[in-house]
Amino acid sequence: MGPGGGTTTQPPTVPTGLKTGTVTATSVALSWTPVTGATGYAVYRDGVKVQSGSGTSATVSGLNPSTAYAFQVIATNEAGESARSATVTATTEARGGGGSTELPAHALVGYLHASFANGSGYTRMADVPDSWDVIDLAFGEPTSVTSGDIRFNRCPVSECPGVESDADFKAAIKAKQAAGKKVLISIGGQNGQVQLTTTAARDAFVSSVSKIIDQYGLDGLDIDFEGHSLSLNTGDTDFRNPTTPVIVNLISALKTLKTKYGTKFVLTMAPETFFVQNGYQFYGSGKWGGQDPRCGAYLPVIHALRDDLTLLHVQDYNSGPIMGLDNQYHSMGGADFHIAMTDMLLTGFPVAGDAGNVFPPLRPDQVAIGMPASVNAGNGYVAPAEVTKALDCLTKRTNCGSYPTHGTWPALRGLMTWSVNWDRFAGWEFQRTFDSYFG
Repeated sequence: MGPGGGTTTQPPTVPTGLKTGTVTATSVALSWTPVTGATGYAVYRDGVKVQSGSGTSATVSGLNPSTAYAFQVIATNEAGESARSATVTATTEARGGGGSTELPAHALVGYLHASFANGSGYTRMADVPDSWDVIDLAFGEPTSVTSGDIRFNRCPVSECPGVESDADFKAAIKAKQAAGKKVLISIGGQNGQVQLTTTAARDAFVSSVSKIIDQYGLDGLDIDFEGHSLSLNTGDTDFRNPTTPVIVNLISALKTLKTKYGTKFVLTMAPETFFVQNGYQFYGSGKWGGQDPRCGAYLPVIHALRDDLTLLHVQDYNSGPIMGLDNQYHSMGGADFHIAMTDMLLTGFPVAGDAGNVFPPLRPDQVAIGMPASVNAGNGYVAPAEVTKALDCLTKRTNCGSYPTHGTWPALRGLMTWSVNWDRFAGWEFQRTFDSYFG
């Protein structure tokens, strides 16, 4: 609508600036310059329309390794569509370049209570059903908040009746891996605050985590830093170039571990919404004044490791209301929250409202949705029907409700849950929902 109330009468001009970003064995990231008057865009792959949305970036997934593709983009509005842009080409990588390519197209991730007891009961590694593709051992914790020295102590039999021997535990891990599953050590959790304030702590982290991985023959590492583990110093306002020691040292440590173990090293992260999507409104403190310095504090870590990151599964639970890209607050308890939070990761978003400082989207195969397995597992549980709605919306663009998504992502990796133990306690409802949906 113009100032006089009339409708748009001219289709938009041809988009310019189309370029490729991250290229993997199965996906190509694209971005282009915004077109004045455009209300949407569509991406063409080898002359066929494959994706549409309102943003100026997209990730085309489901591609074949070692294959050349040609891409174009058009702009649309109510009057019609533009001609196609100039063509850009990209050749996908050979398969085997990273841990994510070894996961099934749709994966189920679950935490296994391995170091503590609670009301869910102990579950032996050998008793984890085959539906679970990634099993995160919860948790490795530091000897002190700032030591960087991580220890993984298995739950003693006095607290966990039925716990298997160390030999049986290791044998069960090997059996899971032989069946194609990934077993990781998860660091942190609610009680495991980790602050790598010094390079000495960083080096201790690398050394101690390596010992755990080697001792149990694990596939990689999950970063589940919560609470006050990560925060941004005043004046640290650029997520692309962080200066806060706990951020810089964690990035360095993770890159060192990735280099040490090679391309098959699986790296996942499980931040809370406060540390990720809340960065759309607030980032740290200082420049934008007053807010919690932990706001958005995971963004520089995710961004620095995005080429090495196998999976990001944000905890869509134990969360307050979060503003989505529709500038409305979304709350836990239904499909809408999962849709809005996941759309932000797959679309990208301005950090602290700065249009010149955009956090780029992640690939769909890097993203899983985190949710509680049962009403006992944490705030934010949603019933299976709501889980299905969220998946329908994000992968098929059906059952979307009120939140307007910015694309369709059939390559969305899957679901993460807290936890395997709580799902067993609830009769495997969460596992059955995943199995029935993805087959």
